[in-house]
Amino acid sequence: MKIANIEAFPTSFPVPEGAGVSLGVGRAVKRDAVVVKVTTDDGLVGWGESHHGRAHTAVAALLQTTLKRLVLGMEATDTVGVWQKIYRGQLASHGMGAGCALAMSGLDMALWDIRGKAAGLPLYKLLGGAARAVPAYAGGVALGYQPPEELVAEAAPHLEAGYRAVKLRIGDTVAKDIARMEAVRTAFGDGIDILADANTAYSLADVRRVMPAMDDLQMGWLEEPFPPHDRHDYAVARGYGTTPLAAGENHFTRFEFAPLLEDGAIGIWQPDLSKCGGITEALRIAAIASAHKIAVHPHSSMTGLNQAASIHFLCAIDNAGYFEADVSRGNLFRDALVSEPWRIGADGCVRPPEAPGIGLSVDEDWLRAHPAIEGPGYV
Repeated sequence: MKIANIEAFPTSFPVPEGAGVSLGVGRAVKRDAVVVKVTTDDGLVGWGESHHGRAHTAVAALLQTTLKRLVLGMEATDTVGVWQKIYRGQLASHGMGAGCALAMSGLDMALWDIRGKAAGLPLYKLLGGAARAVPAYAGGVALGYQPPEELVAEAAPHLEAGYRAVKLRIGDTVAKDIARMEAVRTAFGDGIDILADANTAYSLADVRRVMPAMDDLQMGWLEEPFPPHDRHDYAVARGYGTTPLAAGENHFTRFEFAPLLEDGAIGIWQPDLSKCGGITEALRIAAIASAHKIAVHPHSSMTGLNQAASIHFLCAIDNAGYFEADVSRGNLFRDALVSEPWRIGADGCVRPPEAPGIGLSVDEDWLRAHPAIEGPGYV
């Protein structure tokens, strides 16, 4: 069963006027993704998602040209061999480039989809897991900067639907961020987990000011206050309070996660299966974390492919944390591109799809009808 063809589809849709969420990286004006289709010589098709990296056409081009030529003709079930071929031919000699890590992630995911389909098994079983109930938090590109009363109103339906945890977008001003966190805690009490993501928008001074309030509010974590390369700032900020620091969605491959152990500052690991190097690499990252009793809470990407794959992954590791359920309004990559990727239960948990592979069907007509929109996704 050889890899016969690889197609990468950069795809976009505009966010309707007035519906753009504001967060630490700006206001969302469109949604981008890179969808990967791998076809074998015996006709099996696998689907995956490469994170767009805010350069979806470039990521797709890298996959469609360079990486494709490296691995055509290889065994589609040889995920380790394909990963190593790309590592030797691209990553090892030219640095741990984000573009290559993003591109290879979708390819790897599609190969795992093929492996599951060939075996007739859902991905979680292929990975050695079981159909566990995975706790989920309401997140994604949602719950952003807005007046506290509006934020509470947005969060309420998700909690009524079953979620027992929500993630707020902070990184606005410290005073406004604290007001929003306080409003959600006051409205819903101590029975839920409240998480916070600053999207790299904080300074050390901001964290020093916000951390006492986060500790008082018993926040679950402070995610990405700084860019991933600011290791010194993470180390200093760790001493400002007891709320755990979280990061990992912008750390690529196990080679960028391993130094986090040396620093000892980031206690919550968040690899993204569409960014870190794929499912093959995410399993390695989870194993490193497991050896040090660190929980893994994957960051979810744009499409239902990544989201469903993340649930399978969480069902198959022994240090699984939360699933990030994208509750953003009007995400067509979740609602139109694919069949239903997950559903929240009354217990606040999600379950993996049971069909072979990732377990989703892809509407290829919809995909081709939504080509790339150029320009930044956040302004």
